[in-house]
Amino acid sequence: MTRALVLFAHPVPDSFNAAVHRTVVETLTARGWEVDDCDLNAEGFYPVLTEAERRGYHDTPENLEPVRGYVERLQRAEALVMVFPVWNFGYPAILKGFIDRVFLPDVSFRLVDGKVRPGLTNIKKLAACTTYGGTRMRAMMTGDPPRKCVTRHIWYACGRPAQKYVALYDMNRNEAPQLNAHLARVKREMEAL
Repeated sequence: MTRALVLFAHPVPDSFNAAVHRTVVETLTARGWEVDDCDLNAEGFYPVLTEAERRGYHDTPENLEPVRGYVERLQRAEALVMVFPVWNFGYPAILKGFIDRVFLPDVSFRLVDGKVRPGLTNIKKLAACTTYGGTRMRAMMTGDPPRKCVTRHIWYACGRPAQKYVALYDMNRNEAPQLNAHLARVKREMEAL
């Protein structure tokens, strides 16, 4: 049985992004996966890296204490699925804060002879399911930072696992047929993950 950590980062429970989240969780559960459904907003995750946390950032293992539960959940996972909207061509603050506070030295990376090495090699599959208000062209013109962060930074931190990036662009102008087609695509991608 594969254990997946699903990170969900949208504050509105009846949003389309929430429908994507439900599709991810239901599909993985139906496949027999053990799903750790981490709704960052519902759990009240505090996204701000405090002064004390920043000052102790490299002090392992003490740096883990404020977020130990989240670190343990991440380290138990064999798959990481991130479900989030793209706002202002970036992550929602709560997801960015999760990465800042939980992807710590000796968690997401290790320094070996002065070189950065992956730390989350327990993650064998990585996926992101996201929605953009803007078009794919607008995202490309800004460099599409969320895509690059998932497909480069997080992918590397996880030891280069198999990955999927499932995005719906131009969310603000999509109608029911496009939205339903996207949910069907998310289901297919999670079935194939």
